[in-house]
Order: sequence, then structure tokens, then C-alpha cells
Amino acid sequence: MGRDHKDKNNLHQTIPDNACHPEIISSPRPFFTEVISTSLQKRKIETSNQTKFYLVDLLEHYMFAANLFLNNEAPQRNQTLAETYLQSFSAEPSMRMELLKKLGDTALYVSGFFGDSLQKKIIDIDYYVDIGGSAYNLLSRATENHLTAQVFNDLSSRFLDYMDLLTHISQQLLIQSNQDILRLYDRFLSTGSKLAQEQLIERGVLTTKSANKTHQ
Repeated sequence: MGRDHKDKNNLHQTIPDNACHPEIISSPRPFFTEVISTSLQKRKIETSNQTKFYLVDLLEHYMFAANLFLNNEAPQRNQTLAETYLQSFSAEPSMRMELLKKLGDTALYVSGFFGDSLQKKIIDIDYYVDIGGSAYNLLSRATENHLTAQVFNDLSSRFLDYMDLLTHISQQLLIQSNQDILRLYDRFLSTGSKLAQEQLIERGVLTTKSANKTHQ
């Protein structure tokens, strides 16, 4: 009972109070803005306002599950990330930008919110990290607007940091209690995730020195 009470207090210190009461949210954007801002501070990630607003847009967009389908069709006909990536190279410039953006956003969201489940699949989280980072990198070089190009460059160069940010948000919003040690360790070994490392250290599974040595 005491531990449950402590966990609830920690949760409320991490994300906005209304996150635990979605029925009182009148508009998703202010809510997601507060969640992103609080989580960036908690994860000690410094970023531009442009990137922060981009991440808010990302969370708003994926409130609707249909947006996870890369070609807006039924799941059984949905394209893979690799197919969309290849398609982007033969598309017209405007369509190519749209495909690359959708590719990067989908890879970031899925790896952040569903990364643990990806560890059990043949195509693991590294696949999403590689393709998502590459898509954002291509966007940063093809985008004419300087500020937008900087956002895409930031998302590409720090993809793992932003993936960890979304994982942190996912864990808090879903109030996950089954943070499996083995899954955390697998995530740390495969991606070098700072969030997974910190959670393993908090649980006494790793020390700072052993964590650094393990992932060299």
C-alpha cells in the first residue's frame, strides 16, 4: 500500500495531473504540449521550440490509429517501412517529402511507444531507428526552410534520445507497472538506450561503470 502511494506520487511529479484523468482534457494540444515539455525537462533533453512543437504535432497525429498505416489502407495491405523508403526515391519531389516525413514520424512513434514489443519480432527496433533516422536526414537536406531543416536534422542526429522521450511518455501515460528487467536489458544492449540504462541502474541491475563497459 505504501509503495503504491509512493509510485502514484512519483507519477504526478513526472507528468501533468490531468494525464491520469483523460476525461477532463478539453483539447489534446495543450495537454500534449505540457506532457512534452515536462518529459523533456525530466529527461534533461534540450531542444528548440520548433522541435518541441513538432513532437506535439506527432502525438496529436497518432491519436488516430489509422495514421499508423503508411499508405492509409487496411492493415493487410499496408506497406512496410522499407517499401515506403524505396518508393520515396522514385516519387515526385513533393510526394517524396511527404513519404519521408511519414516514414520518419512512424518509425519514431512506433519505436518509442511500442519498442518493447518490437524486441520479440524478426524486424527489431534497430530497423526502425535506422530507417527513421535516414528519412529525417534526407528531409533535412531536401527541405528549403532553414528552421524546418534544423528540426529534421535534430530528429535524425538524436533519434535515440527522442525515441527514449516517447518511451518515457508512453510508460507514464499508460502507467505501466510491468517494466520487465529482461526487456529493459535487451533494449539497452540492442540500442544503448539511455532511458533503459538509467532504469536498470535504478533497479540495481547495472552500475554506471558496468553499463558503460557493457555497451562499448
